[in-house]
Amino acid sequence: MKQSVLTRYRVMAYVTAVWLLVFTVAIVLKYGFDTGDTMLISQIHGVLFIIYVIFAFDLGTKAKWPFGKLLWVLAAGCIPVASFFVEPKITREAKLLVKDEGPVMSKP
Repeated sequence: MKQSVLTRYRVMAYVTAVWLLVFTVAIVLKYGFDTGDTMLISQIHGVLFIIYVIFAFDLGTKAKWPFGKLLWVLAAGCIPVASFFVEPKITREAKLLVKDEGPVMSKP
């Protein structure tokens, strides 16, 4: 597995988690205090979540996770702040599977 697969997952895990928190706050403001609109925020989060699912699935298949673990990682993207706890654990495990791509040769 290449480092880029893990990096894509990590970036999207954090981006999706932050947008989920923003979306949660927007929902509380809209329904709790009757202010604001959640349409744009929900659409942005929806698109980001789809990308997160694709990258998490890609990482899971390359890491040969069992289906239950893959569902656990995907569910973490649905629960506010869960990704902040799940991502470091998954990263530690996946780093053991990353193949060294060798030194990068630069042209003189």
